[in-house]
Amino acid sequence: MTRYGGAVAACGLAGGMDLPTSVAPFILRGVALIGIDSVMCPQTLRREAWRRLSAQLDRQKLAQITTEIGLSGVIEAGRRVIEGQVRGRIVVKIG
Repeated sequence: MTRYGGAVAACGLAGGMDLPTSVAPFILRGVALIGIDSVMCPQTLRREAWRRLSAQLDRQKLAQITTEIGLSGVIEAGRRVIEGQVRGRIVVKIG
């Protein structure tokens, strides 16, 4: 949910490139749909984004929505992501 005149940032399409909806609700409410360029973004902007996240992110809230799995659980976690069963973030612990 967002408010009138807000902005929605869209990042990642684990299920594919299809967006089975319309952008009309965004347009009618003056909401900006903003894509995130994680490939060509300059290093200076990346560093600034990480700096701001480090300073402003509530680490306790982040911990509440984080699930840690081992490498052996990646296939099952991927299936759950594709099926839309995952909320929050999954951290894969290697080693």
